[in-house]
Amino acid sequence: MDFGLVLQTDPPASAVVGLMRRAERNGFRYGWTFDSTVLWQEPFVIYSRILEHTTKLKVGTMVTNPGTRAWEVTASAFATLNEMYGNRTVCGIGRGDSAMRVAGRRPNTLATLSDAMRAIRDLAEGRETDIDGTPLRLPWVRDGKLPVWMAAYGPKALALAGREADGFILQLADPYLTEWMVKAVRTAAAEAGRDPDDVTICVAAPAYIGDGTPESLAHARDQCRWFGGMVGNHVADLVTRYGEHSDLVPAALTAYIKQREGYDYAHHGRAGNPSTDFVTDEIVDRFCLLGPVEAHIEKLRALQRLGVDQFAIYAMHDAKEATIDAYGSQVIPALGASR
Repeated sequence: MDFGLVLQTDPPASAVVGLMRRAERNGFRYGWTFDSTVLWQEPFVIYSRILEHTTKLKVGTMVTNPGTRAWEVTASAFATLNEMYGNRTVCGIGRGDSAMRVAGRRPNTLATLSDAMRAIRDLAEGRETDIDGTPLRLPWVRDGKLPVWMAAYGPKALALAGREADGFILQLADPYLTEWMVKAVRTAAAEAGRDPDDVTICVAAPAYIGDGTPESLAHARDQCRWFGGMVGNHVADLVTRYGEHSDLVPAALTAYIKQREGYDYAHHGRAGNPSTDFVTDEIVDRFCLLGPVEAHIEKLRALQRLGVDQFAIYAMHDAKEATIDAYGSQVIPALGASR
């Protein structure tokens, strides 16, 4: 199993670079950031510094979207980094939540997302593609490689990921839901004539290591409760589309947002988010990795058995360094990842 670190690009950017360097030293192979251009600093500028100050770490967006940048701009940014540092990027992409809504726009359609994934990958790898009826190619690209990993929850999005994406990003660590969604992605891949094992599976969720005491667990839950609110934005979209009691979406995913009342993006992805009162302790425990090291290893092994190739830690809490170090010294070696 590979491991990744997910950060927001809060200033100072040097702190983001420093944490990514720390992650690489601890055996992490991927460094991800949010991409919401109003709420945080521009990630592609920071990626250049991260890549300059690491040797093997791959960087990417978790996640970008087709609406806040022209597709050729996104492709050129990734391709430029790859030319400078040697194909060490991944394009994580989705319909767009905070980046679109904060700017007063709706998330993109799946049809738009499909077209964008094709165009961005083609351009970044040096192939000609069509955008709005115009053939385009980046003539300076040589031997470029850009995997495109798609974030998804709902049945149509999962099917699209299976048919067209190089990887699938699932932003929660509940084993039951992971099994359900991985199966949907792999089924779609097989039906499209692909080898299902060619789709990389990445689970991303907060991880917080404690000493096993009730006080430690309560603190960890409070530090990670924001995540249920973030996921709840996507779940609310699913409920709007499919209804509260649809056979197409598991109740284990949708039921918890029943008491949800709006969302303030000013606190998006941050501990203490006041828009997450509806997120119960049970949901935090299911969606995140909490408790002593042994509990993390046990849950990660369960996810690994379900086909998860990478676990990416959302480190938006008060123990970033401690979590990175504990994973490096105890968790990553236990899961067999090579440094």
